[in-house]
Amino acid sequence: MSAHSHKEIDFQIMWNRLIAVVGEQAQVLIRTAFSPIVRECEDISAGIFDLKGRMIAQAVTGTPGHVNSMAESVGHFLRHFPVSTMKEGDAYITNDPWMGTGHLNDFVITTPAFHKGRLVGLFSCTSHLMDIGGLGNGPEATDVFMEGLSIPMLKLIDQGQVNETLMAMIRANTRLPVDTEGDTYSLAACNDVGVRALCDMMDEFHLDSLEPLADFIIERSRQAVLDKIAALPEGTWSHEMTIDGYNAPLTLKAKLTVGESRVSVSYDGSPPAVGRGINVPMAYTRAYTVFGLACAISPDVPNNAGSLAPYHVEAPEGSVLNAQRPAPVSSRHVIGQMLPDMVFGCLRTPLPDRVPAEGTSCLWNIAVRGQWFPKGATTPQTYALAITTNGGTGARPGLNGLSATAFPSGVHGTPIEIAEIQCPLIFWEKELRENSGGLGQTKGGDGQIMKIGTTQKQPFELLAAFDRVDHPARGAQGGQDGAAGRVETASGRKLAGKGLQVLEADDVLVLMTPGGGGLGAP
Repeated sequence: MSAHSHKEIDFQIMWNRLIAVVGEQAQVLIRTAFSPIVRECEDISAGIFDLKGRMIAQAVTGTPGHVNSMAESVGHFLRHFPVSTMKEGDAYITNDPWMGTGHLNDFVITTPAFHKGRLVGLFSCTSHLMDIGGLGNGPEATDVFMEGLSIPMLKLIDQGQVNETLMAMIRANTRLPVDTEGDTYSLAACNDVGVRALCDMMDEFHLDSLEPLADFIIERSRQAVLDKIAALPEGTWSHEMTIDGYNAPLTLKAKLTVGESRVSVSYDGSPPAVGRGINVPMAYTRAYTVFGLACAISPDVPNNAGSLAPYHVEAPEGSVLNAQRPAPVSSRHVIGQMLPDMVFGCLRTPLPDRVPAEGTSCLWNIAVRGQWFPKGATTPQTYALAITTNGGTGARPGLNGLSATAFPSGVHGTPIEIAEIQCPLIFWEKELRENSGGLGQTKGGDGQIMKIGTTQKQPFELLAAFDRVDHPARGAQGGQDGAAGRVETASGRKLAGKGLQVLEADDVLVLMTPGGGGLGAP
């Protein structure tokens, strides 16, 4: 075997080891977090970057919206904190929606990794925090300033010393100061564990620098995607999809072009930004679009700067898919998570055997807030919780859609037992919504039915951000549409799919999540 072949094998082993390193980083975040949406649902991302800001490896655990926007975020950190200024023990933080992962509830922390006194790489991570003040995690705000505390690019830890002024500001601007502080430290801690694991790996493989390994990973991944693209038919295809919007429907438009060495998606013609918080910053638009492309074109290529490079995404500045500051963006997932369906719609003509029908797609998070008396408490306490649920996915070529499953986000559903411990809500019913998936040669996944009340005598607030209520997931190639979602009370009062609504203590909230579309004539 040649020396070149030996080196390739060594690089491949080290690549796998790096993926294990960021996997350990992610598990520390999940196991130390305070927020149930992180602990139970794994709404996070974790990754390692080289000194040019290129993502080398990401943890398998994590949402595309976090992972692929974090991949851009590290470049912003490097602009604000040049490599030459970084010191061992530093950590940097932001929740800027346009330099982070799309809304204020996501904190991004980046930590320089030093090995034997030399800066060798960067670890970055992000997770969703339950409450960051403002109007709360819903679409009610009319600008980003109403959505909560904004943290610009700041140094969270300076050579091992925590920025106590910043931590005091964070605690003072949330309804859940203990959870929010704890989650901030869990983000910093997981990066520290990543740094230690990386140093162990570099010692084991006698590495002084990550650059040769980074170049190998990125170039090998880029070439693998280019080979996949070269096998595709060249051409341009378009797709449109109408969704509920905030208080008026929105029709998204996409045009996908396959060229010799790139695939580009343009959202030209999509509607302008709206006055409520369902707008999408460009990084989040790009994140879910390239995820859809990777699912259809290069699903077996690891996700990193190289594999992402051949995919290009653009949207008109000021549109709902490229919202500009100070547009409200708190519930950007409602539209952003629909974008893989847009990609699949464009690819249905050239690649009919690779793409599913439309699904529920955007999470049906039950965001609730109120006051309660936990066991033993003598004074009321505030709760604010996002209970993660979803509907059915679209039918797949040769396979039925998945029922009550979060695609494309991939987050787990919040266990009822955890939700009922964290707040006074009680789930009277939670079951599959049978036959809500559209019929077809393969059937769309079913949604679910939930009936939720409260154990307290106080009302509670629902910060609704649901879609596919007026415009259900469509079937494809002769398949039938999935059932539309429904939001109401047990007494029959219809509730809005979006916006803050108050439920009285004796109300029972009834949610029926949408079904996925069918594929092929039944």
